[in-house]
Order: sequence, then structure tokens, then C-alpha cells
Amino acid sequence: MEFKKGTGWRCCYDPETGLYTAEIGGGPNHDLYEITKEIYDRVDDPGEESPIGLIHTGGRHLYMSVDDRCGPPYTVILDTDYKKLCPWANTIESGTVWDEDMTDAAVEVFASEANNREQRRAKKAEREAKKNNE
Repeated sequence: MEFKKGTGWRCCYDPETGLYTAEIGGGPNHDLYEITKEIYDRVDDPGEESPIGLIHTGGRHLYMSVDDRCGPPYTVILDTDYKKLCPWANTIESGTVWDEDMTDAAVEVFASEANNREQRRAKKAEREAKKNNE
């Protein structure tokens, strides 16, 4: 695996899978993203003003753990395959983990999670099909 690091972010290219992934933050405030090669190539460019912004706006959000002073800690797992996609990341689940229905609703409502809609809808259809077959 190949890594690039900066203040508050780390990106990884896995040549075995061809995936580009990234993390922002660390510890109890931690986000994971699937990113493109273009983002990976640009994050450490000296002319790039905000690598974190680039990752956040251009990547597909996979995982979010929040433990701040604004409320109780919580974790949102946007892609249940995040551990397979980012085996290198040290994730720490904080507080309550949002259930699938709440996560699905948030993805549908928040424009910032639009990159997850297709994946979440497919996973929801799989869950419902499994439930109907039981």
C-alpha cells in the first residue's frame, strides 16, 4: 500500500485492489472516504489549498465517528464494507452506532451524502429481499 500524509489527513492507494481511500481526522473524530485517483494525485500538490476539503467534497463518505462537545458521541457507518475498503485505517466507534434506517434516511436527506445514495439503496434492497425470504 502506498500512502500520502498531511496535517489532519492520510490517503492510501492499494495496488492490489486498485482502490484509493482517505481518512480525515483521527481517534474519536474520524472520517473515511473512497476517493478517485485524481484526488489522490492532487492532495499533496503544493498549490492545493485544502486537501481535506478536496477529500470531503470529492470523495464518497464511508464512515464517520464523532465525539465532540456538541452532544453525545455517535458513529455512522455509511458503507458496511468500510473495513474491506480501508483495512489500514484505525477506526474507533464512538457511542451509539446509527442503525441502517437512520443512516439510509440521512443519506437521502443530506446533499453531502449524495455519493452514497446508489450504494445505500442497493444495500437496503438486499436487506428487504432477505427479510422477505425469511
